[in-house]
Amino acid sequence: MKRFKVICFFSLLFILISCGASDDRQLPSDIVQNPASANGSNDKSGLPVIEFENYEHDFGQLIQGERVSYAFRFTNTGKSDLVIASANAGCGCTVPNFPRHPIKPGEKGTIEVAFNSTGRSGVQNQRVSIVANTQPNTTVLTVRANIVVP
Repeated sequence: MKRFKVICFFSLLFILISCGASDDRQLPSDIVQNPASANGSNDKSGLPVIEFENYEHDFGQLIQGERVSYAFRFTNTGKSDLVIASANAGCGCTVPNFPRHPIKPGEKGTIEVAFNSTGRSGVQNQRVSIVANTQPNTTVLTVRANIVVP
């Protein structure tokens, strides 16, 4: 019985403390600036825009073991600095290299994609996902090659 009273006391104390606590660390709602908001507005005018000269590149026919690369050129056509957070490939045979500094409006940049055909054969389609502070936040680039075994 004494054990039951102790458990009830601490349970009641916990409930009282948690009910009386308030969280004063809430963020103001104006800090979140999502252009696709609940009120239906879709204003993207202040965001950066990443526009590539082309979104796909075909290396053509490669002999197994060849290493090639291609530089995807882009321009920030938006109204604020473009920040690329990451560039990820679907496999280890494709390695993207992207600028780590902000790209100002009107500036150009490149994302170099290196492809290693070692251990591959046939038609290869490799995708690279670019994540940036754009809307939508992901852009996909594709490299293709037809690998022949000597």
